[in-house]
Amino acid sequence: MVVVMDTARARETVRSDYRDMSLSAIDRLAEDGTEYTQAFAGSPWTLPSHASLFTGTYPSKHGAHGGHKHLDDDLPTLAEAFRTNGYETVAVTNNTWISEEFGFARGFETVYKTWQYVQTDTDLGEIARTTEGRATVRALANRLTEGNPIVNVANALYGKFLRKRTDDGAQRTNEWIGDWLTDRTRDEPFFCFINYLEPHLEYRPPKSFAEEFLPNGVTYDEAMEVPQDAWGYIAGEVDLTDRELDILHALYRAEIAYLDRRIGELREHLETAGEFEDTVFVVTSDHGENIGDHGMMDHQYNLYDTLLHVPLVVHGEGFGTGQNEDLVQLTDLAPTLLDAAGIDAPELREESQGQSFHPAAETEPRECAIAEYMAPQPSMDALEQRVGNLPAEVRRYDRSLRAIRTDDWKLIRGSDGSHELYHLADEPVEQTDLAAENADRVAALDDCLDDWLASFDHAEATGDVSMTDATEARLEDLGYLQ
Repeated sequence: MVVVMDTARARETVRSDYRDMSLSAIDRLAEDGTEYTQAFAGSPWTLPSHASLFTGTYPSKHGAHGGHKHLDDDLPTLAEAFRTNGYETVAVTNNTWISEEFGFARGFETVYKTWQYVQTDTDLGEIARTTEGRATVRALANRLTEGNPIVNVANALYGKFLRKRTDDGAQRTNEWIGDWLTDRTRDEPFFCFINYLEPHLEYRPPKSFAEEFLPNGVTYDEAMEVPQDAWGYIAGEVDLTDRELDILHALYRAEIAYLDRRIGELREHLETAGEFEDTVFVVTSDHGENIGDHGMMDHQYNLYDTLLHVPLVVHGEGFGTGQNEDLVQLTDLAPTLLDAAGIDAPELREESQGQSFHPAAETEPRECAIAEYMAPQPSMDALEQRVGNLPAEVRRYDRSLRAIRTDDWKLIRGSDGSHELYHLADEPVEQTDLAAENADRVAALDDCLDDWLASFDHAEATGDVSMTDATEARLEDLGYLQ
């Protein structure tokens, strides 16, 4: 079982001297399993990072990124490998990117989308969320002919009245998983993937969780009034005080604490069904988050560790206990899980750029980790349509980025010719750029990055991918501008 806590960064989730919050469910898994403290995503946002997890490849090879928002069928996926080898394959998704429309259903027998009350290709949820009164009736009337009218009305009413505003789908995910495990009569093993969305903007945790983290004197109602307009903040149109950023950080931590509770509940479902001891249970994240860090919000336009450093806990037979400080990446999960299941899957292994970190694989630790940001998302044009004229310091984000890191050093290289160099051993927060005074080290890491880029064929996929109006509206609900 692979559980992705969408947008959960390592700083709040990996056990360390910095973390000052309790995550009982995740910590319990980490104590009985292996916690990889130096795990890194290959991209800083959902679509390319999940594509890397599913294929074991990086964005320049799998081709799913801001310039081509689809995982094409050129590469085999982890779900396909498990299904071919006799596993029941199930995905429960709370994030619109992880759906059939963007190429992520391949290999899954069942894909359950929690934003729909009845599973269908027609999604009226954005109408229910964004219109009121007679406008809702008119909008629904215009869309009822798409697919099954009864199903459409059920989904719209669910989105409007029943889906809890302080839960982005975790509760419904667990209810569905619990029922599935209870009713399951099949003898074959299963591969289950879950994307939980709670830590993602907007941060609206349950009141009881938020009040544990809010600064003294700040009420829940006051916290809910703090602007969460990431794009306005990045463009300089929205100002946030240090106090307001502290409030947002508190809400973000509360979202993670709430999700930790739901992960504990998920474990209970597995235990009740008698499946936990036989299950390799993985908890990770697709990327992190900036909450004023580096002058940014959300998870775009940069490759700092606030976005790339993610939690990774693996519990199950064959894995040891304790913390492991070796460099690992999400691209490594595919071959690792194949090793854990004893599956050959030669095509997936041949295409994968990851390396197994399963204890039985006896591979040498990584010397470096790679990350890619192939195109800005949203584009400068989309951002300008949202916030108005962009200042020059924002337009500099109109570039692609690649990063290479060792245990001690990290180089970030831009398509605009920029270089940033950080000595992580001395300053893990990446505030002091040392590129100017370390030309030799920049050149050495540049060469390593070039050698890596020359070692494989790059995807030829380019151009925009069409999506339905409903999907585009739902992505904009999540803060993604198209």
